[in-house]
Parts: sequence; structure tokens; C-alpha cells
Amino acid sequence: MLRVQHDPTQPIWRKSSYSSGNGQCLEVCDSIQGVAPVRDSKSSRGPLLVFRDGSWSAFLTALKAGSFSES
Repeated sequence: MLRVQHDPTQPIWRKSSYSSGNGQCLEVCDSIQGVAPVRDSKSSRGPLLVFRDGSWSAFLTALKAGSFSES
């Protein structure tokens, strides 16, 4: 059995489930309490957008509802 250890001081990033592998992916970190940092997967050392949990949830709800769709 392969055992993977994670350093608890390091954030855990995951790609969006909607990522299609075309290089236009977002990653979100769920391991920091109270906030949801988001970054471009191509630029892991680049800038972050940091949402408070409530704001991140509202953003995802609006996104799923199509509020940001092009006309």
C-alpha cells in the first residue's frame, strides 16, 4: 500500500470539476478555514483571489444559475 503524507502547514489545492484540460483551469483551496483562495492552475505562484466562505458560496450559486453567461 502506498502511503501519502501531507504537511498540514501546506494548503491542499484541487482543480475545478469543470476543468477540461485545455489549460484554462482554476484551483481552489478548501483546507483554510473561513476563506476560499482561488488561483490559475498555470500560475501556482501567481496572484490569488481570496473569497470569504459565504462570498464563495454565493459566487458558485450564481455561476450555476447562469448569472455570468454571455448574452
